Amino acid sequence: MPEERKFIFITGGVLSSVGKGIVASSIGLILKKRGFNVTMIKVDPYINVDAGTMNPYMHGEVFVTEDGGETDLDLGHYERFLDISLTKDHNITTGQVYLSVIMKERKGEYLGKCVQIIPHITDEIKNRIRTVGERSGAEVVIVEIGGTVGDIEGLPFLEAIRQMRLEEGFDNTLFIHVALVPILSVTKEQKTKPLQHSVNELRRIGIQPDIIVARCDEPLEEEARRKIALFGNVPVSAVFTSYTVLTVYEVPLILDKQGVGDFICKRLKLKPKARPDWTPWKKFIQSLKQPTHIVNVAMCGKYTKLKDSYISIIEALNHAGAKLETKVNLVWIDAEKLEKQNRESEKLRSKLKQCDGILALPGFGARGAEGKIEAIRIARENDVPFLGICFGMQLAVVEYARHVAGLKKANSTEIDPKTPHPVIDLLPEQLEIREKGGTMRLGAQASVLVKNSLAYTLYGEQVIFERHRHRYEVNPSYWKILQEKGLFFSGWSVDKRRVEFIELPDHYFFLGTQAHPEYKSRPLKPSPVFLGFIKACIFKSKGKSSPFRKQTQRSKAASPVSCEHASALITSIKHSY
Repeated sequence: MPEERKFIFITGGVLSSVGKGIVASSIGLILKKRGFNVTMIKVDPYINVDAGTMNPYMHGEVFVTEDGGETDLDLGHYERFLDISLTKDHNITTGQVYLSVIMKERKGEYLGKCVQIIPHITDEIKNRIRTVGERSGAEVVIVEIGGTVGDIEGLPFLEAIRQMRLEEGFDNTLFIHVALVPILSVTKEQKTKPLQHSVNELRRIGIQPDIIVARCDEPLEEEARRKIALFGNVPVSAVFTSYTVLTVYEVPLILDKQGVGDFICKRLKLKPKARPDWTPWKKFIQSLKQPTHIVNVAMCGKYTKLKDSYISIIEALNHAGAKLETKVNLVWIDAEKLEKQNRESEKLRSKLKQCDGILALPGFGARGAEGKIEAIRIARENDVPFLGICFGMQLAVVEYARHVAGLKKANSTEIDPKTPHPVIDLLPEQLEIREKGGTMRLGAQASVLVKNSLAYTLYGEQVIFERHRHRYEVNPSYWKILQEKGLFFSGWSVDKRRVEFIELPDHYFFLGTQAHPEYKSRPLKPSPVFLGFIKACIFKSKGKSSPFRKQTQRSKAASPVSCEHASALITSIKHSY
């Protein structure tokens, strides 16, 4: 436990999506490389209690933590960069803060007092930040404030961190401001005026940044750097650039090379415990930038206009590709367009057949579902490597039920409540639930894999833990007919009440999982599922036989694991969140 915990607060200006999350993650990794125990918090000023009820087009994907938190996608960046597991408490929202304060007021905890933004709301914010630091035992707590300086909803959070400077002390707090420096296309000038205004707004609120990170397409010119220092009221040595690079994983390297790590340690009086060793990280980046193979993977979903809707899956594919020295070229397929019968949909079908692999992306609802089912049919009938994630797995069951098991009009009750064959149905425990927020089957769940199956081959162990986010499951009433017709259930919940993995042993590579393995993929430790999928895509692109078929064909004769054996396996494994 540190004697004096350090707090780093990162704010943003000019516009959103400027890269605060990547800068924050990079600083966290830079400090971790110096031997410090680092944790990270994302503050989101929206009034939603969490991100779970938002459309991905609003804020990108919903990232799920081990303990079932539905959080902002930046927590995914934090986990991937630092190779740590965070909790729902690491994402603080306005909704959480106000709900907590109002509940305390209703219970009489503020009896006799007028409940106000200052001090009650700001105290709640500070308490939450400090509690995360205490529970994690971190020496350094990095707090990213979402939105941009000047947003009315963000003011209570900025006021709270202003107060923390006074309470924690100058040596224990550090303010970093990240803002855009655009380059005019006509004159090619780096214009610092938007950043200057952003810093002035921050100072008006009462916060003087200690470090300014300019987000620019190119490294800052010396003149621009000096101008930022002058008008930002910081030394020139405190001005850095997060410039555009081929991959976001290069940002820690370029910031550390500029001296960010050394500056922070000196400013916070932190004595590094280790010399940064970037060798494995550089090797990973080298594999991303100079691959020896290329594969084309079709990404079939309905949120394809905003790629951040699937950011964890994209990164999981990149991690697997780097491990196999392969560039994963993403071919985006709009599921809504695919389900139509016209010239454009025919082109999409042709494109799918030419891809080295097809991935059915997760999602909810009827929109685009028939397009995904069509993509799955193409993968199955043309022996194209296939991976289905969550809803993608469920629709793979629907496709198989319709076109192989002979269950015409089979569907999920989420899509068609009146389907004659509800092969996918609501989880029993969901029947009485009326609220939407935080009520799905969420977080890390154990799955028991059948030996000799594709899933077991990929993971190399019988009990695995992956994160979940769903309300529906494979209907037990249809287990028998689906299995008799050749659909293999290769992973089960511990109580054997739920199917967690499906596969087709005779297929080149055909795997569906109810889980979201992308959430636990790391740059230096790719998800086994994605690693196997990309390996199959590589072999397929080279015209080679499947590297898994011989192993997984034996799974047809493999006996399912018993509930008793599954429970024994679980108790033999020490698993903590």
